Amino acid sequence: MQWETVIGLEIHVQLNTKSKIFSGSSTAFGAAPNTQASAVDLALPGTLPVLNEQAVKDAILFGLAIDADICRASVFERKNYFYPDLPKGYQTSQMDHPIVGPGVVEIALEDGSKRQIRVHHAHLEEDAGKSLHEDFSGMSGIDLNRAGTPLIEIVSEPDMRSAEEAVAYLRKIHSIITYLGISDGDMSQGSMRCDANVSVRLKGEEKLGTRAELKNINSFRFVERAIKVEAQRQIDLLEDGGTVVQETRLYDSDKNETRSMRSKEEANDYRYFPCPDLLPVHIEDALIKQLRGDMPELPDAKRARFESQYGLSAYDAALLTGERAVADYFEQVAAAAGDAKLAANWVNVELSAALNRDDLHLSASPVSAEQLGGLIARIIDDTISGKIAKQVFDALWAGEGTSADEVIEKKGLKQVSDTGALEAMIDEIIASSPAQVEQFRAADEGKRKKLIGYFVGQVMKVSKGQANPGMVNKLLNEKLLG
Repeated sequence: MQWETVIGLEIHVQLNTKSKIFSGSSTAFGAAPNTQASAVDLALPGTLPVLNEQAVKDAILFGLAIDADICRASVFERKNYFYPDLPKGYQTSQMDHPIVGPGVVEIALEDGSKRQIRVHHAHLEEDAGKSLHEDFSGMSGIDLNRAGTPLIEIVSEPDMRSAEEAVAYLRKIHSIITYLGISDGDMSQGSMRCDANVSVRLKGEEKLGTRAELKNINSFRFVERAIKVEAQRQIDLLEDGGTVVQETRLYDSDKNETRSMRSKEEANDYRYFPCPDLLPVHIEDALIKQLRGDMPELPDAKRARFESQYGLSAYDAALLTGERAVADYFEQVAAAAGDAKLAANWVNVELSAALNRDDLHLSASPVSAEQLGGLIARIIDDTISGKIAKQVFDALWAGEGTSADEVIEKKGLKQVSDTGALEAMIDEIIASSPAQVEQFRAADEGKRKKLIGYFVGQVMKVSKGQANPGMVNKLLNEKLLG
């Protein structure tokens, strides 16, 4: 039997507001537990919520970025349920009249194809608190600092057909929100997390299978793994004659398995009703026009510009524009170096490898864009070779200099381009390699291109890698064939 996986994502994005969605409490991360929860966040008697205007603007910006309808009148509702970390007994959210209506997000897949993923809607809501299980033997602690933190929940249609597509969609949403500056998207701090609704059906069937909801997955890698393992669990169950139960499941990354948490609630179970303390939000066209005018260049537009303005390949442009910080860094490097293609290679290869090796984000890179641009400029003007440039980069990474010029001078790494000095080295190597010289001269042109590598290697060895490769090749050909 051939099965098809059907996936829809609900992505929770914490907005970058300084205060909570309905109170003046701080949203700063890392404060001591229960120091940032006010009486309003807990809905104590006599308190009234006041809507954070910036949260509304941020949600509109997201809607405009995905060409969604912006609802001119949206309503906040109470979603009633009881968890220990929700002492109010309800969450203020949106159900029937969310602020952002249907939109579309285009994703690019590894094979170069593109797909349109429909967004059903995105709504504003407040976050709950957090249950703490570590350090409380036999009990749970409650931290309400997150209670009231503003979120937009982005709900997709079930348009994804593989874990890879789901990750591509999640990455695209991450890229959009960080470009807009409405969230830092830091999944390690809970600023972006995802619920995945997963079901399977036989290929060719139209009816959707029974879905399981995987809760609160907080990394791209875990999303991919969780979806794959859950889809396979459902397939195995069905092929063994069993039935998939609609439920909420937890992904255990240590065991790479999903396990049941509770039966899945329907909307009716939450007994939504309009929040009596909050008036409907009416959004004027003038505000939408103003926000549309303030929109930054978004990832797709930037990628197209990188291809046309800098002549980059689609692959390089996509890598550089996935994250706004990387795109900005690249443009600074290109400007300082004066060569965009070389700058793209260094950012995508050497810099990226170093960041991955040391598990650093670009914001913590020891090599600034100005330093990397200066390094590339020294390659372009033949001060150093590409090989020596890697030594200079390593030195800058280790903090052994404030600029490429300083490192080159301090370590004596200037490229040898003096014709007389190079000829002396080449003459010595030719004299000490009679067999290789004879073989080279007896070979046809095609084989000579390979055999000359031996002599180039010897010159580089003698010059400690500092000989100008272009001049070495030219002089070797002249002398070996002369």
